[in-house]
Amino acid sequence: MPHVRIARSPWVALTALCLPMLIVSMDVSVLFFAVPFIAADLDPSPAQQLWIFDVYGFVLAGLLLTMGSLADRFGHRRVLMWGAACFSAASLLAALSSTPEMLIIARAVLAVAGATLMPSTLALVRHVFDDDAARAKAVATWNAVLAGGVALGPIISGVLLEHFWWGSVFLINIPVMVALLIAAPLLLPGDTAIPGRRIDVLSALLVFATILPVIYAIKEIAADGWSLGRLGIGVVGVVLGVAFVRRQRRLEDPMLDLTLLGERRFAASIWTNLICMFALLGNSIMVTQYLQSVLGFSPLRAALWSVVPSLFVAVAAPTAAVAAGRFGRPAVMIGGLVVAACGFVVLATLIGQDSLLVVLDASTLLAGGLVATTSVIADHVVGIAPADRAGATSGLLETSSELGGALGIALLGSVLNAVYRVSYPAGVGPVEAGRSLAGASAVAHREPAEAAAQILDAARHAFVDGMSVVAWVGAGVLVVTAVLIVWAARTPSAHGRPTRSGKASATFAQG
Repeated sequence: MPHVRIARSPWVALTALCLPMLIVSMDVSVLFFAVPFIAADLDPSPAQQLWIFDVYGFVLAGLLLTMGSLADRFGHRRVLMWGAACFSAASLLAALSSTPEMLIIARAVLAVAGATLMPSTLALVRHVFDDDAARAKAVATWNAVLAGGVALGPIISGVLLEHFWWGSVFLINIPVMVALLIAAPLLLPGDTAIPGRRIDVLSALLVFATILPVIYAIKEIAADGWSLGRLGIGVVGVVLGVAFVRRQRRLEDPMLDLTLLGERRFAASIWTNLICMFALLGNSIMVTQYLQSVLGFSPLRAALWSVVPSLFVAVAAPTAAVAAGRFGRPAVMIGGLVVAACGFVVLATLIGQDSLLVVLDASTLLAGGLVATTSVIADHVVGIAPADRAGATSGLLETSSELGGALGIALLGSVLNAVYRVSYPAGVGPVEAGRSLAGASAVAHREPAEAAAQILDAARHAFVDGMSVVAWVGAGVLVVTAVLIVWAARTPSAHGRPTRSGKASATFAQG
């Protein structure tokens, strides 16, 4: 069948690329409210319930780089359509699941499909937009949609669960993916494949075996604390990661072009993207607990309030693209990190037990600054990568996001818990109350009213103390990262690499 492509604005094509990203990012958080309903219907064991929730993120993170390489080999549009069809089928399987095992498998397949969609769409943005300025705005829009989907997931889930059964949170994926399957052949280029590209199966296995244990260890440590076994699992992942890197250096046609990481500005961009997600996800989990357990909001009310900062994110991303064209990418990245650090400072200095406005203001500064930064990072990474490796490079960027988010939840959560335990006054309630805010809430329900009030008041004070310390730590990490960007921008590029438009990697310094 001959290739058909409608001659129209690339911005229409961008709409087709953003819709699946909205769905994929929503699927990260769409189960926040559905878990109790699933538990009541399918009766999973505690371990199965955790896997229902976590398997999506584990598999997604482990396959992003591999699926990006597959997209470079077989064509980004083709792999995007494969992913859309698979995502639709897996969504139907998840919605109709009758056992916990069936739902876990469906969520894993959803993640496999999602891993094909994320790098393919970002690589296609590069191929659709030839002009650097237009591409920067397109990447900013793509990034804003990706961030917005995570915030919208719990809200959409809450609304659907008010009227339908839990499977409806998966069925909403299908119409969007069907629309993509219809629109993709008409709007997106189909000539981006590199047929001669070799897919190294061992490299694919090594990258999956690296990411999965590292993410698993980080999450387990965040949930249950340090142990030799959990640390050992993480070390296994790191060792396999070293083996992956050594193999890439030996291959004539590697899955990941390591010379890109040898370019300081590119490496600094990947690291900054990781730190941005570290701060964003760490703060998000902390604020969610604050809204529900300190302010006492219901899950749906907490989700509705937490979406307020996302409204400003929609403005921050395109504004960052315009500012990068005028002042340069490093200036926007540094400015975004400083603004985000200011959000943490506001949280650290003004937070109390009844501080909704402070939390919203701080989260708005944080989200706006970080999304502005990640938007220009995504444009730089996609622009500097060789055209025949746009998918793999996009997969690397998204993998850094997944790792950063897991580290933020684990490390900042550990700091919060440590401060909580130190701040909680000895002798107030049973020992469990002094271990976590959730533990204090559970204990309070079993105590008389006066004792329960005393326990909750002490727990909320301790939690707020922990939030303040975490915010100072987050601010410090962001400031140090901003200094790193200053250093990278002033360092001469040793690996100038032409972009699709023919410009060298020095455009990082020039914007």
